[in-house]
Parts: sequence; C-alpha cells; structure tokens
Amino acid sequence: MFFQLLDDNPGFPDPALAEEDGLLAIGGDLSVERLLIAYSNGIFPWFSEGEPILWYSPHERCVIYPSKIKISKSMQKILKQEVFKITFNQAFAAVIRNCATTERKGQDGTWITNEMQQAYINLHRQGYAHSVEVWQEGKLVGGLYGVKVNRVFCGESMFSHVSNSSKAALIFLSKMNIDLIDCQLPNDHLMSLGAEMISRELYMQMLQSP
Repeated sequence: MFFQLLDDNPGFPDPALAEEDGLLAIGGDLSVERLLIAYSNGIFPWFSEGEPILWYSPHERCVIYPSKIKISKSMQKILKQEVFKITFNQAFAAVIRNCATTERKGQDGTWITNEMQQAYINLHRQGYAHSVEVWQEGKLVGGLYGVKVNRVFCGESMFSHVSNSSKAALIFLSKMNIDLIDCQLPNDHLMSLGAEMISRELYMQMLQSP
C-alpha cells in the first residue's frame, strides 16, 4: 500500500511499508525540510511532469562501494592523460539543467521538472546537495548531482555529452570522503561500473552511520 502525505506534516510512513516497486507515498511538497527527512530515511521523489509527487523507497538498493568501482584500462588512460578537468560544486544549476535536458535512449521527456530543479538548487544553497562537473576545453561536457547524508552520497542523475565524461564524474566522486554511492535503481551502465544490489536494511545501516 502507499500513503497520502499531509501538507502540514513533513514526515513519512515507515519505508518498509512501500509497495513491491518501492512506491511509498504520494503528495506533500519538495521543501528542504521534507526532502532532508526523506533522504535521511532512504526515500526519494520520482515523478513526471503533470503527475503528483511520488515518493519511493526500494526494497533493494543499487549502490556502488567506492573501493569496488571498476575502472577499465582505457578509462585509467583517459584519467592519466587528464583529458577532462573535474570540479566539485562549481556549477550545480548547470549540471541539473543538463541532466534534465539531455536526451536519453528509451526515455521520453524528463522526470527532473522545473519544480524538481528548483528544489535541489535550494538544497545545494543550504549545503546538502552537491555536484561534480566535468569540463573539456572550457565546456561543461558531463557531470552528476545528488544529496549527501552522513557518509552516503545519494546520487540523483548524471549526464554525458562526451564519451566517458559521466564515468569520470563517478570515479571522481568515489575518491571523496564517502562510504557508499547510492544509485537508487540499477541499469546496465551502473552495473558495468561495479554497482551491486543490497537490502534496504543494510542500506539504512550505512545511511545512518555518522
């Protein structure tokens, strides 16, 4: 079953009550307070333009342990040659805008609505959301953004305009002071980089460790 959130209460039901596909609740808002409560409890918003706000907490989580990330020999060469310049928190709004507008195979439109973009920009301004930017010849060609909770980086989205640029962003992130990269849901690209599935219980243990 899933729950209708109250406008005047930023709290959530027990994530363990989520439906099989991870859907937990509907409604509410994207205020900084509600988003922080959500991420601290392993919950994230995911909905399309024109839909009500949907909140998910998957029973299994796709994650990458930084020490287990797979870096191919060709990628090692690219990093060594410094093909890209990589920065942190230097162009958050540009990264999220590119994540929203970059076309993706098999996807029609984006779930990163204008409302979502503004919500995460607000989180960034208060120090909770972060971005990794990948530059080539002065142009932003790749990157990712997400929310940091304790020692877990909850990745939201990434984009790539040049081959390997999003991989470079993820590898850069893996070398930062975190214990886990939360990828939320699996795909072939993430699994090829060393992502694996863990239970919600294990994920919550890591999320709540200071």
